[in-house]
Amino acid sequence: MAENILVTGGAGFIGSHTVDLLISRGYKVTVLDDLSTGKKENINKEAKFIFSDITRLDIKKFKKIDAVIHCAAQISVAHSVRDPVNDASINVLGSLNLLEMCRKLGVKKFVFASTGGAIYGSAPKTFPIKENQTEAPESPYAASKKSTELYMNFYMKTYGIDCISLRYANVYGPRQDYLGEAGVIAIFINQLLRNQKPVIFGNGMQTRDFVYVEDVALANLTALNKKTTSKKINIGTAKETSIDNLFNLITRLMDKHAKPVYENPRKGDVMRSSLDIRLAWKELGWKPEVKIEDGLRRTAEWFSLEKKG
Repeated sequence: MAENILVTGGAGFIGSHTVDLLISRGYKVTVLDDLSTGKKENINKEAKFIFSDITRLDIKKFKKIDAVIHCAAQISVAHSVRDPVNDASINVLGSLNLLEMCRKLGVKKFVFASTGGAIYGSAPKTFPIKENQTEAPESPYAASKKSTELYMNFYMKTYGIDCISLRYANVYGPRQDYLGEAGVIAIFINQLLRNQKPVIFGNGMQTRDFVYVEDVALANLTALNKKTTSKKINIGTAKETSIDNLFNLITRLMDKHAKPVYENPRKGDVMRSSLDIRLAWKELGWKPEVKIEDGLRRTAEWFSLEKKG
C-alpha cells in the first residue's frame, strides 16, 4: 500500500479535497503547488508543502514518495485556445517532468487528473460515452491531456510505472474558483449571490456531466491502491444536464429570480457530454454518491458563507 503521497496542485480545487481525504485516511501527504491559481488557505495543515512550479522541478526537494496524484494543470479550454504554447508547457512538459521524477525516484504509481468530455470531443454518437469510443480532442487543452496519457503509456511500458488516467466529467463543489475561466456552476452561483446578470455561452441546450468534487477525490484515492487492467477510466455520473436546466435548478435552490443573457458559443466547447462509468465500478469499485441537487446545495451554501467572510 502506498503511504507517502505527492499531490500536485494540492492547493487547488480538486487537489485540496483529495489531500483532505488522504490525510483523513492516515496517509502522509506532500503538496506541490506554485499558488498561481491555488490558495494557501486550501492546504491541509497536516500536509507538507513544497512551493514549486511543475515546469521547474528540483528533484532534491523530494524525499520518499510512494505515489503521485497529478492534479496541477492549466485547466481553461478558452485559455488554451488563446495561448496553446503556454497550455502545452504546463500540461505536457510539466507532466513529463513529473514522470521523469517518478522514474528517477523509483515511484511506481502515477494517478493523472485527465478530462473526459474534452478528449472525446464531438466524435461520439452514443451517450454516455465509453472509454473505447473515438477520441477527437478539439482544443489545445484536450490535446495536452491526451498527449500526457500517451507519455504515461511510454513510462508504463518502458519503466514499469503503474499509470492510470482518470477522465473526469465536469467537476464542481466548494473551493472552485469562480473568477476568470471557472466552472459554470461556481460562476452562476456567485453571479446570483452578487445580483449580477448570469451569462450562458451558446443556446443553453448544450449538456454536461456534473460530478461532485468529494466523489472525485474518492476516485483519486481509490485508484492509488488498485491494480487495474484498464488505464483510462471515466469519472462522472453518466447523466446529462443541459446548461439551461442547470441554471434553473440553481436559481430554484437559491430562491433567486433571474434570467440569463445568451452570448455566442466559445471555441473548443463541445455540444454534448456525459460519461459511461461502468468501468469505474468494475475496476475501482467506485461510483458517485452525491446527487446533483445535494451537491449544488452544498456548493451554494459554501460560497454564501465565504461571501459573508
